[in-house]
Amino acid sequence: MSLQLFDTHTHFDVPEFDEDRQILAEQAKQSGVNALILIGFLRERFNDLLHTHEWLNNQGNIVPTSHLAPGLHPFYIEQHRPEDLDILEQFLQTHECIAIGEIGLDTFLKQHKVPEVYEKQKDYFLKQLLLADQYDKPVLLHIRKSHADVLQQLKKIKFKQGGIAHAFSGGVEEAKAFVKLGFKIGITGQVTNPNAKKLHQVIQTVGAENLVIETDCPDMAPLCCQVSDATRTRNTPENLYYVLEALAQALNIDKDILAKLLWNNSVQTLRLNTLTIV
Repeated sequence: MSLQLFDTHTHFDVPEFDEDRQILAEQAKQSGVNALILIGFLRERFNDLLHTHEWLNNQGNIVPTSHLAPGLHPFYIEQHRPEDLDILEQFLQTHECIAIGEIGLDTFLKQHKVPEVYEKQKDYFLKQLLLADQYDKPVLLHIRKSHADVLQQLKKIKFKQGGIAHAFSGGVEEAKAFVKLGFKIGITGQVTNPNAKKLHQVIQTVGAENLVIETDCPDMAPLCCQVSDATRTRNTPENLYYVLEALAQALNIDKDILAKLLWNNSVQTLRLNTLTIV
């Protein structure tokens, strides 16, 4: 049985992949990655996002199919300008995008907890949620140390489009709350870490039917792909297989069966009716 995997969160357009993107894309396809999403985070990168997307989809069947999800990332809030929201809307109108992402709230750094900075994050998040509602798009959520506030914003506007809670780092009750609002829980290479006990509890509680997998490349490399020295290990879409393998072990499900379920979850939550449900 050949695997059919969907990498629901990549930054495969960033310069770190410029030198060897071709070979990495082919390796990803050979490892079973049939589709991936290119995620936006800064308006300045939208053109590169589009260029990589078009390049991938002109390579034929030897690389994964690419899908677009532009957005304004909360971590870069100081760099965003009001006109960036207009440019985002123009991008949605001009190009075929399957979601808006990654968007959300982030209070991981001290400077992002400053009230006026955090209020700006909330403002951009709300405006992008309203755009998603207007254009009937799911959203790809970035959430760090802000799960309650993200849930509050979604409930406040009665957001119905759903999407994916990317690289989920919350607890069981928070995961259940996102599932109740129509979101899938995004699982990264963190699942390969046996010490990620909170994540494993979430996985066991919400079950495979509410999960999707992602690499978040070039970040979040699975434990087995990390080098032992102090250098940062670049993650690639090919490593999605290790996320599947670890998740199958955690759920005690055959990886071929799990791969089918995860593919279907991805297709359904992203409303990709043109892709085969296996």
